[in-house]
Amino acid sequence: MSWTQPALLTCLVVLSAITLFHGADSATVSDRREAKAGNPQGALSKIFMPESDASSFFKRRGRRSVKTQDEINAEQRQRLAADERRREYHEEQRNQFENYAEEENDEEDERTRVKTEQWREFHYDGLDPSYEYNRHTN
Repeated sequence: MSWTQPALLTCLVVLSAITLFHGADSATVSDRREAKAGNPQGALSKIFMPESDASSFFKRRGRRSVKTQDEINAEQRQRLAADERRREYHEEQRNQFENYAEEENDEEDERTRVKTEQWREFHYDGLDPSYEYNRHTN
């Protein structure tokens, strides 16, 4: 039961803070230069647009209407940048795979060379070159 008293006290403090600040719409930091100029809404006008513009913001251009040249150019630049990133990525992947494949082939060639040398040393018959078909077995 010792935890109920601090919980009730915390709830009471939060409730009183909410009722105290209920009248405040928002907490803003005023800009001194604009307050001196007599335009306290100047900073807000830079961030927020009027309600009439906001309601028609997404309705300005319908789905089938023609795009402006700036929009077409921006989309084309984005497409070209995405293509360039994709091309660089695939080129890097290809280079990594080529390096891996070349390294694997080099290692396989080295293993084959070592096995061939070991086979030749084991089967060496004193003749140079060694001809197994010339051996006369009794």
